[in-house]
Amino acid sequence: MKKLLSPLTLAVALGAASGVQALEGDVKAGEQAAATCVSCHQTDGGGMHINGGQSWPRLAGLDAGYLYKQLRDIKAGTRQSPVMTPFVNLLSEQQMRDVSLYYSQLPATAGKGGEAAGAEELAHGEKLATVGDWERYIVPCRSCHGPDNQGVGESFPALAGQHAGYIADQLRAWKSGTRDNDPLHLMLAIAERMDEKDIRAVSLWLSRQPAK
Repeated sequence: MKKLLSPLTLAVALGAASGVQALEGDVKAGEQAAATCVSCHQTDGGGMHINGGQSWPRLAGLDAGYLYKQLRDIKAGTRQSPVMTPFVNLLSEQQMRDVSLYYSQLPATAGKGGEAAGAEELAHGEKLATVGDWERYIVPCRSCHGPDNQGVGESFPALAGQHAGYIADQLRAWKSGTRDNDPLHLMLAIAERMDEKDIRAVSLWLSRQPAK
């Protein structure tokens, strides 16, 4: 098990992320290039959540720099996504910037998947997201993802209002090491300490929070 980075190191990483320059692109061109994204991410960028099945993330309202980094990483192979790779490979460098800027300016939509969650499960999820579990050295989500988990810069995306299934899938990917394109491997250090109960609870709670 890897040693968790200190709160000071987390703060340094946060500061670096929040200082990212604005992404340059053409929103109109991004809308046109996003035509290939609609089947999974919908015309409003809200994605989809199928209970008990797959979940495609909400892109609307996410940070443009974060979206661009994910597209760039998928194209470079540093983030593995068999579903996304063929579509990303169709985009030029400028189109990736345009698409990212386009989705970042769409109104954020509500997350799905947590509608039937019970009070006890939601309370556990809220604790992990806002306070953490320091006995197991699980840092709260808000430590990096910002107040109300609304995201900070290109490295820490908004979690509030994201679909529960997608959040859970990504936590499992960080935990298993099949996803590792985060700064300083912060997510591995946290996700490896979470069990399935933790993953489910925090995903359900975050999906029910308002996205801004």
